Amino acid sequence: MKKTALFVLILTIALAVSCGHSMDRSTSPASAGAAPDWLIAPEGYKAGLKADESAGTLEISNGLISRTFRLKPAAATVDFRNLATAEAILRAVRPEAELVVDGKAYPVGGLEAGDNNAYVESERLARREALPGAFRFRSYETGPIRERFAWKRRRVSEGRPWPPAGLTLTLRFDPPEGGPTGLGVSVVYELYDGMPLVSKRIVVWNGGPKPVRLNSFKSEILAAVESGSVVNTPAGWDPPALHVESDYAFLADSPALAARTTFWLPDPDYTSQVNYKLETPCLLESRSPIGPDVDIAPGAAFESFTTWELAFDATDRERRGLSLRRMYRTIAPWATENPILMHLISSDPEVIRSVVDQCAEAGFEMLILSFGSGLDMESEDPAYLAKFKDVADYAHGRGVEIGGYSLLASRRIDDASDVINPATGKPGGAAFGNSPCLESRWGQEYFRKIKNFLEKTGFDLLEHDGSYPGDVCASTTHPGHRGLADSQWTQWRRITDFYKWCRGRGIYLNVPDWYFLSGSNKICMGYREVNWSLPREYQVVLGGQNIYDGTWQKAPSMGWMFVPLEVYQGGGAAATIEPLAEHLDFYEAHLAQNFLSGVQACYRGKRLYDTEATKAVVKKWVALYKKYRDILDSDIIHVRRPDGRSLDGILHVNPALRAKGLAVVYNRTEREISEDWTLPLYYTGLTGSARIREGEGPSKEYPLDALFRARIPVRLGPGQRAWFVIE
Repeated sequence: MKKTALFVLILTIALAVSCGHSMDRSTSPASAGAAPDWLIAPEGYKAGLKADESAGTLEISNGLISRTFRLKPAAATVDFRNLATAEAILRAVRPEAELVVDGKAYPVGGLEAGDNNAYVESERLARREALPGAFRFRSYETGPIRERFAWKRRRVSEGRPWPPAGLTLTLRFDPPEGGPTGLGVSVVYELYDGMPLVSKRIVVWNGGPKPVRLNSFKSEILAAVESGSVVNTPAGWDPPALHVESDYAFLADSPALAARTTFWLPDPDYTSQVNYKLETPCLLESRSPIGPDVDIAPGAAFESFTTWELAFDATDRERRGLSLRRMYRTIAPWATENPILMHLISSDPEVIRSVVDQCAEAGFEMLILSFGSGLDMESEDPAYLAKFKDVADYAHGRGVEIGGYSLLASRRIDDASDVINPATGKPGGAAFGNSPCLESRWGQEYFRKIKNFLEKTGFDLLEHDGSYPGDVCASTTHPGHRGLADSQWTQWRRITDFYKWCRGRGIYLNVPDWYFLSGSNKICMGYREVNWSLPREYQVVLGGQNIYDGTWQKAPSMGWMFVPLEVYQGGGAAATIEPLAEHLDFYEAHLAQNFLSGVQACYRGKRLYDTEATKAVVKKWVALYKKYRDILDSDIIHVRRPDGRSLDGILHVNPALRAKGLAVVYNRTEREISEDWTLPLYYTGLTGSARIREGEGPSKEYPLDALFRARIPVRLGPGQRAWFVIE
């Protein structure tokens, strides 16, 4: 048995026998002689390529995942493996991609269909011929991974490399006989160091004498091993052990909802499957929902979106979440920037300067002129731009970044500018009812104006609300698209090119949609806005639940929380923290909970403090966060969800730091609670024992049991909290 497979077996057994209140699904013990766990020690898993000229094969592998290609008589993926579990991902051979050009479909590579679609028969592959009419393999090249776009680093972040470390493999194809003259295709794979992750995209270049229209494409066609095997069709299928995601994403606050290009379909050729109706969703296609239907001019090239495929090596929720969070930290490292920010609801320069002074005094790093502030980032009035440049200069002089809010979608412009509903031929029926088309003249001017405002004022941040939600547009008069079929692709390119422009200039992006892979920094952690009109004591507990639930798939830095210092969504005096000094206990509860979670909140109001006592509390929690910033920004292990009836808590872990863990425990009841609290410390990388101290107190050594858990005594009075540093 391979060492990696042995590790997974031991992990499964440990999870099965684990017990206690500490949610031990997050304890994943290794064993003597097992391969290192890549979530703790990723250094040994380097991407490499092995070419076997006699067999005509290429293999890319990093010790955690591998993909093998046969090059003769045609190029095709013939093996795809999760090496950590020693399991095959692939069950049948399909083309590397598929194009529809000028109305005709062309496979890219691939072999003639075999009789068996349940598993790949290696011995019979050599007897299979090239797929007729397919683009023909010409050559390959390898190299390091290149950055997808520029990232100007201006803030504290985790410090991960950009571009990520790993290997690029490019397979080049020529057109088939009788196919589009001069049209070439490159299939580009990237294999990343230190994690079971591979990406794929295609580039179509036109070396011919005339334009061609790319009506549609499939950049990945994967006949995968089914995740479940049932005779009758269930209401829902078990999810695959392969997370698939692309940067063609919109109108979503989670990776599952953002999967616009990921289609798990039945495979009609898989006739030996158990499901009687052949409905098992085990054929992956990565393609845009519509189009792109774009013209490629002579000498030009078209590049698809990128699809990432992450192989899970366990079924427990925490480990899968950690794997996903590691993926985002690797391929979107700007999402680890986590500035301390405030939401100001005024655009009066004098008010702004006074709040900038408070931010500088308290240690806040960013000020956002929020919705309701009256800021107009679409203005081109020279006097208006000069006014806010003066404000920005003042903020920068105090060491505070400044930015503003702009609403894009979910508003009506006019009949000439709004997206046209293909069902009615009129505006209306968009994701938000009415919404502007980004490729209308108004849409193109909007982006020019926002860029102009950012450049002329020197603003450091854009909070972009109602980002492009994926609306299609049937207009034939908008200058940026021909009609319905190309409208989604061109609008997506417009918004993502803009976000990449911002990323290259170091402009921070708060975007309440899943645009991380195109350059955005932060999304809403996940809360219901009207809950902020509930009584103050409810807001704190619900906020704790929102953070706990929102960090299963997001790192703390990837989601913002909310603290309404003034009335928000109604609720009156019982819901409002202002005057701050009169409700300092609730203000401090929010500050402590957010900073100890590593989650930045939008503190929305006109001031951060109103008295010296209030200022002292704000400064206390800012200082604590900055002292332990590295570990507080690290991933969260979910120990117990807040329920208002008992202790609850989380555990930050990072084996690469000196402080390898930081646990936080809350008593949200009205009684004192004493309890031995179990800390699952496997992902800290510690073995044998751990030194643990409460707050800034003295350290005490605690033994770790066979499942790498430590038990510490916790005694908290009503409404109290405690934090513990693990070294």
